[in-house]
Amino acid sequence: MDVRAFILIQTEIGKASEVAKKCHDLPSSVSVDLVTGPYDVILVVQCSSIEQLGSEVVAAVQQINGVTRTLTCPSAHLLNSAPLLKKETEIDR
Repeated sequence: MDVRAFILIQTEIGKASEVAKKCHDLPSSVSVDLVTGPYDVILVVQCSSIEQLGSEVVAAVQQINGVTRTLTCPSAHLLNSAPLLKKETEIDR
């Protein structure tokens, strides 16, 4: 079963773009976004197991120059990349 995770990354000042580019090159990378707030980069990854997530993916991210802290959030559901909840719109009413 595939495991999808969101890895929130804090970087050294001025290193966010460089870290994001290196994250993009990781084999399990699905998407990378530069964000504002307490974290600088959000990396979405998909791998074959929780073991691979920890031993290969997170370990690789933590070795990137400029990364100071990570928070890994494995997804509880993988529904073919569909949102877990749908917002009701005016058309739905």
